Amino acid sequence: MKELKDTLLSALNWLSGPATVRDDKPVGKLGEQFQYSSWNGAIRGEYYHKQWNSFCPVWHTGQAVKAYVMAAKALRDDSWLEQAEYSADFILRQQLTDGKHAGLIKAYEAARDQINTSAILEALDGLLLLSEATGDRKYRDAALNAMNWVAENAWRDELGKFYDIYSLKENKFLFGIHASQNRPLLDDAVFLKGWRLTGNRRFRDIAFASAETLVADENPPGNWIGYIPCNAEKGYIHPRHAYWWGLPMLELYQESGDERFLAVFRHAVEWYRKALRRDGGLFRDTYVDFSTPSFGHAASGSACAAICFEHYWSFCGDESIRPFIALALDFCCRMQLNQVSDPNLQGAILEKVCPPDGSDNLPFHIRDLGSIFFIQAASLELQNHPGKQG
Repeated sequence: MKELKDTLLSALNWLSGPATVRDDKPVGKLGEQFQYSSWNGAIRGEYYHKQWNSFCPVWHTGQAVKAYVMAAKALRDDSWLEQAEYSADFILRQQLTDGKHAGLIKAYEAARDQINTSAILEALDGLLLLSEATGDRKYRDAALNAMNWVAENAWRDELGKFYDIYSLKENKFLFGIHASQNRPLLDDAVFLKGWRLTGNRRFRDIAFASAETLVADENPPGNWIGYIPCNAEKGYIHPRHAYWWGLPMLELYQESGDERFLAVFRHAVEWYRKALRRDGGLFRDTYVDFSTPSFGHAASGSACAAICFEHYWSFCGDESIRPFIALALDFCCRMQLNQVSDPNLQGAILEKVCPPDGSDNLPFHIRDLGSIFFIQAASLELQNHPGKQG
């Protein structure tokens, strides 16, 4: 387990070092479009052919905050909470605090003026965990205010789903573009957590209505190929989809006792068990028959599989999952870059190997998510087995 702890520390140093903005400059050409007032604390999301770029810095940074808080607990080192606060403050600076859009977080993903509902929600669990760890209510309040905006504006009771893309400039949700698809977002079970914190029954109702839609639309078991970023036409499944919507089903089961939710969670665990390759890797595009392309790995998918396995083990103590936890975590450890000529790579978890482009450029694509979700997974492992920390 010493190797896991060492890999975790190296990944944390990469995330808080080269991957964190400290010069207040936008990250890459896409980042320049977002026009954030301040970039300090944001996580640089993409590094390819020695160029940094952005992809939805708000939710990526929110998951980094979550990773820091989990690592602080697992390592018994509260200094990581300082880094969590530094990055969380980037998110808070993107939140509107007055007017009719008070609470909205400008979570742009891949296009200027297109705020993504799922990207808002995926930034919130880190804020809640940070508030709990530090006692600072501003992070909790920011998360709850964001939930309120989403509940009042994006949620549609008649659909059991959320609208996806909002334009501040046009003051409306956008439709007819690929990224805009009504979806039953259950990400991190944040609305259930919001209900527990506030007693706001609407939050609870939204969480369970989303889960009902997901139960109805589950296909294949443990996944939802009918919703982006999966692709029903081509028949492939996104590597983190079962994590975002399958894992939270466990919390809804624990809240309600509804066996249907537990069944979906178990299906998600089983999907990951089958999707892992023999070396613990997982691909960005995994087809319904579990075949894959030759390139386009997703170390973040392996890490999310490990997270689901850890929660499954904690819930039921099924020892048969332990070898799969080890398999996924070992793969992520082997993907860490430790002997590099480029300091921007030191300690990063390699996310994927791209297809050759006909040149001698290295096909390595670094995404912050490989390191972020590995940190979360490794932290869970060290918490579940504290005697193995070395």
